[in-house]
Amino acid sequence: MKWNDIPDKWLRLGYILGVVLFMVGTLDPLEGSVLVALASLILAGVTHLYKDPHRKYYTIAALLILPGVFNLFYLSSLGGFGGDSSLSPWWGLLILPYPAGWLLILGLLFSRLFTRQTTSR
Repeated sequence: MKWNDIPDKWLRLGYILGVVLFMVGTLDPLEGSVLVALASLILAGVTHLYKDPHRKYYTIAALLILPGVFNLFYLSSLGGFGGDSSLSPWWGLLILPYPAGWLLILGLLFSRLFTRQTTSR
């Protein structure tokens, strides 16, 4: 079985799973970020297999979210930044790819919700 032979219902199920994980992960910015990262990978993979017109943007979002989440946990393990921490608030810039990728996926989901899509598979 090749990747291109995956039935549409499994791709749709994967897309729905990615969206649900994304929304559940959004509820908690730190611990939920793992679910958001997993969801971004699932959405990027499913849209690539489905040959979605926005698949490049889902991939870019996943590539933004992964290092942002890694830096979020890394800085958290160091005790955070700013305030009474030994790290300056500027270290927070390392986390910015995470919300940027999150906003990109959110925009893609809303654009799919409000525009009519045709399948190109």
